[in-house]
Amino acid sequence: MNICETEVPITILAKTCGCKEKKGRKVTYSLVDASHSLCVDKNDIVLAELDACVKLLKYVTDETDKKTIETEMSELKMAIDLMN
Repeated sequence: MNICETEVPITILAKTCGCKEKKGRKVTYSLVDASHSLCVDKNDIVLAELDACVKLLKYVTDETDKKTIETEMSELKMAIDLMN
């Protein structure tokens, strides 16, 4: 993986998707930046995903989505701890 330093932080949007009745909801991410995605460190991506989840959690009203996002956030925090 190529790693480079950028002055602009990674912008990632998070949203929930999936069926509530069957397998449950999931959090998906999309990169907003026009920069090449191969030049980003894995740790930076996970931190940006965590930041996107925090922002999304502010606007969620559905309890199912809230639990899904909180679970995703705990998994991302564990991944960050394992990478460091």
